[in-house]
Parts: sequence; C-alpha cells; structure tokens
Amino acid sequence: FSDWDDIPPSSALEVISEEEAVQIIAEPLLPIQSSTLRDYVDHSETLAKLVHLGVDLSQVEKRQKAGQLLLTLDFEKDVKKILLFLKDVGVEDNQLGPFLTKNPYILGEDLEALETRVAYLKSKKFGKSEIAQMVSRAPYLLLFSVERLDNRLGFFKNELGLSVKKTKDLVIRLPRLLTGKIEPVKENLQVCQIELGFQRNEIQQIVCKTPKILTASKKRLKQTFDYLHNIMGIPHHMLTRFPQVFNSKLLRIRERHMFLAFLGRAQYDPAQPSYIALDQLVSLPDEVFCTEIAKASMEDFENFLKTL
Repeated sequence: FSDWDDIPPSSALEVISEEEAVQIIAEPLLPIQSSTLRDYVDHSETLAKLVHLGVDLSQVEKRQKAGQLLLTLDFEKDVKKILLFLKDVGVEDNQLGPFLTKNPYILGEDLEALETRVAYLKSKKFGKSEIAQMVSRAPYLLLFSVERLDNRLGFFKNELGLSVKKTKDLVIRLPRLLTGKIEPVKENLQVCQIELGFQRNEIQQIVCKTPKILTASKKRLKQTFDYLHNIMGIPHHMLTRFPQVFNSKLLRIRERHMFLAFLGRAQYDPAQPSYIALDQLVSLPDEVFCTEIAKASMEDFENFLKTL
C-alpha cells in the first residue's frame, strides 16, 4: 500500500485540511529526561492500562506528539469514555490495542465530535457493521470532520459518476479513500483516462471491481497495462472485465504469459476454443495454473523459468 493512505492530523485536537496533510517532521516526542514511553508506565495509570489493552508504546512514540498526548490524559476521565465509544462503534475488544497503536490521537478527541461523525455516516445509510468495518480498516477515519467526509464522498460520486449505493460500496471496500490524500487518486484517474485510454464508463467499472487501482503506484499501473495491452494484445474491454490483473505482480503475469506462448496456448480471445480468462491467468496457484491452464507439469514450468 502506498504511503499516503492514512494521514494523522498534526495535533490531536485539530481537524486537518488537505494542505496540512503533508507529513510534518516530528518534534521530539517526550521530555528530555526520557527517550521512551516505557519509562513512564510505572508512574502512569493511563499508560499501564493502555499497555494492558495491548497498545504498543514503542509504535505510539514514533507518531508525532502522541507521546505527550498520552502523558496528559487521565484514564478514568479522558480515556474510558473513548474506549466505550469505540466498542459501541463496533471495534472488537481484542482490536482496541492495535487500533489505538495506529491512532492514539482519538483519545484526545472531543467525544461529541466523534459521535457527530458516526451519526453523519449513519445518516448516509451506512449500516452499523459497515461503519465498524470502515473504522477498523481506516483507523484515522473518525478524526475527520463531517465536512471533510461529505466532500470526499461527493468527490467520488461526482468524479466517477457513481450512484449513491456504488459510492458507499466503494468506500466500504476501501475506507482509506476517505482518509488519504486526494491528489494521487486524481492522478490515477487521469492516468487511466489519458495515458491508458480507458473510457469513463470503463473506469467506473474498473474502480467498482478493484478500488485499489485508485491508490496503486502510477508507474506500476502503466507498466502492467503496457504489458497486458501492447505485448499480450488484451483489448480495453477485456481489461475492464478483469481489472484484478492490475493488482498482480507484473513478473507473475510475464512468466505465465511467456510459458503459455512457448506452449502455443496463449489465447486470450473469448471467441476462441482454447480461451484463457485473465483472472485465471493471474489468480490460480502455480500448481493449478500448470495442470489446468497450461496443461503441463510444475517441473516443465520451473525448467522453462530457468531459461528466461
């Protein structure tokens, strides 16, 4: 996953704007006399209880200002209500530690603001289990204001021309689309349209089937497309039907295609009897690919790879 997917706000209480979302160089995290939060566990009930919950302090202290934040919080007064809120949202008990390790800042948020954001998602007809899934998979989600969440949902709906339901499905499947920077997404959409030559309705279908395309490395997208389209001769409409090929390693596609070509079996036209579907080309384990698709043995495949 690329490095833009989750951006913590620059201070625990601040709602971040797009411009501020660039990573800020972290200041020293803790008072000078100690280099680690661990040294404070014996003196801080809050830290001791968070460790008991499974929070990894060595990870937390790498996050900007998170160390100071935790040292200022009172467990009974500040932390408990947020834990109860998270459980109510649907974060499982055994996930609270990992969740707070990734997003300690939520402990400094105003409870009412958090509840307002969940209420907003409910008003957009996200179900309880869907919200729980989104919050668990994109831990920074609830740090963002209702305005930001609304703008972001609007962006995907309008930019891709999606229905309300399809927009919801998209962010349920990849909730980091709501928390990450928007620029790389815009760039990937442009790459798909201008450089790869997909039509708008094809891009819609591709994104709905494989949301990760929106956050993939542009270089990898272009290289994979170039090989599939220009070397293997796969037309746009077929790539639209099987966009999961873009999630595959190019090396795997190349090795398997070359083996099939060597055997005279590289046939990707559905009108032909020996047609091989792209999803089968990339998704099957090597053994199954060899016996069912290439009609060859693993040994044949391994020997062929040695000649490349």
